[in-house]
Amino acid sequence: MTAGWPPAILTPVTKLERDHGRGQHCIRFIESFGRITKDSVGGRSGELIVARPFQRALLRNLLAAQVNGRYKHRQGIIGLPRKQGKSSIMSGVALYSLVTGPGGGEVYMVAGTKDQAKIVFGAAKRMIEMDPHISKIANLFRDAVEIPKTGSVMRPLAADAPHLEGLNPSLVVADEVHVWPDRDLWDVLALAGGARVEPLMVAITTAGKRTDTRGDDSLAYRLYQYAVQVANGSIEDPTFFGAWWQPKDPISADHTDPVIWKQANPGFGDLIDPADFEAAVRRTPELEFRTKRLNMWVDHTSQWIPIDAWSNRAVPGVKTDPDAQYVLGVDASFSGDSTAIVACSVSPAPTLHLIDLWERPDNVEDRQWRVNPLDIEASVERFCRSHSVVEVAYDPYRMQRSAAVLLDQGLPMVEFPQSPARLVPATSAFYEAVMTGGLSHPGDPNLTRHILNASVKNDPRGVKITKSAFTKKIDAAVASVMAFGRAQWHQQQPPRKKRRGYGF
Repeated sequence: MTAGWPPAILTPVTKLERDHGRGQHCIRFIESFGRITKDSVGGRSGELIVARPFQRALLRNLLAAQVNGRYKHRQGIIGLPRKQGKSSIMSGVALYSLVTGPGGGEVYMVAGTKDQAKIVFGAAKRMIEMDPHISKIANLFRDAVEIPKTGSVMRPLAADAPHLEGLNPSLVVADEVHVWPDRDLWDVLALAGGARVEPLMVAITTAGKRTDTRGDDSLAYRLYQYAVQVANGSIEDPTFFGAWWQPKDPISADHTDPVIWKQANPGFGDLIDPADFEAAVRRTPELEFRTKRLNMWVDHTSQWIPIDAWSNRAVPGVKTDPDAQYVLGVDASFSGDSTAIVACSVSPAPTLHLIDLWERPDNVEDRQWRVNPLDIEASVERFCRSHSVVEVAYDPYRMQRSAAVLLDQGLPMVEFPQSPARLVPATSAFYEAVMTGGLSHPGDPNLTRHILNASVKNDPRGVKITKSAFTKKIDAAVASVMAFGRAQWHQQQPPRKKRRGYGF
């Protein structure tokens, strides 16, 4: 049996169709001209690509053909966890189509954004630059590669591209479609390629969000569901190809089991070091691990910090140290919510302290309850006066006035918008610190309650902290993430003179 093959979900392809196809020819092309563009476990930059057994089987099935020699498939989806070499092998497929495909071919490397599309295209372009044979027959431009002899071109394209008229694609390689905002570009490209004799559109992705920006099933999830139905025979569509790696039984899969890791990762032990998984499973939130490492579609939210792990980090009775440096995290509100101030020591090891918490009483309606901004300002000012505070990180929403007042008083106010770009890495870093013993806390019951109320929400960038239920408060948890994230940043900076009170 071929290592890593077959995947958990595979649409039917006969041996005759594989034999008539161009998969083997494509493999020989890639191994003769495709170059590794970055040093990795798979090889050093500049070396020829060596296709793995599962990649060979994948290409023979994807590029299967009918008896008349035309491609069997017109659309398809390939689902693989991260670090399986999918980008390099599909860049090789794009080059194969560009060089050996039909005259006047149009090959598009498509991604969710313009910048990402240029990265994907740049890898394929770099392969051409590194190969002495293909570079002689190709003209390279900033955003295009042309083969003058055949008139074929390859270009990057973004899912949010404004102008799509005049396209006539022969091959579309759609990268990480789980982050595409909707399916509009996919449908446009499918229609545009209708005039081709054998157009091929291939989405290659990891699992992600099930819904798009409109609240509908995302493009990636729809293609996945369609592949499942074609694979199990409930839909008959021989023109659609699907290959999806995931645990054999995703419902009962234990994400900490190395057997499950191997089922979902065909490059396990080859392209991926098992030690990397052993480290990642301890420091990565379960939702993110299942999505990115096991390629599983998971619930929109998931429990964040296990209670045992949080309890194990408690050091009862520990107090704030006037001689230590701190970062304050402030998650403020105006009405109907709670406001929290959390301090995190910068060194020698991060320790969290809940400094203040305002919560609406259960017997008071939202519109009748307010947080007095003067109380928030007084609490922040009081802590800064008695401790060495290198930063007060705050969410600018509802804090503009107070931040301006405190900044005028000399306090080191720094905005921390609760955007995915900020919260995703901070959430992951906080989780890793809890799971590996990288932080401690005195066991404050209110802080514990907010931490255990928190869940994580899947985002294209990773996971970020969110509420597990609308009525549960997590503001102290959010303030903790902000404070810890910024304390970690300060810990990596050159030592500075300790200061206390005003005059920052």
